[in-house]
Amino acid sequence: MATLLWIIAVVLVISGIYVLLARRDILWGAVLIVVGLLIGPGGVSIFG
Repeated sequence: MATLLWIIAVVLVISGIYVLLARRDILWGAVLIVVGLLIGPGGVSIFG
């Protein structure tokens, strides 16, 4: 389960960086990065 959450978190952070850089949409990019960091088991996880 931790591996799956880690993969989802990485995908969210990478897509957030892509939205920030390529599409110049700061709000959605920041939201994706923050959600990725919250889900990731390596940081602060909202799932425990």
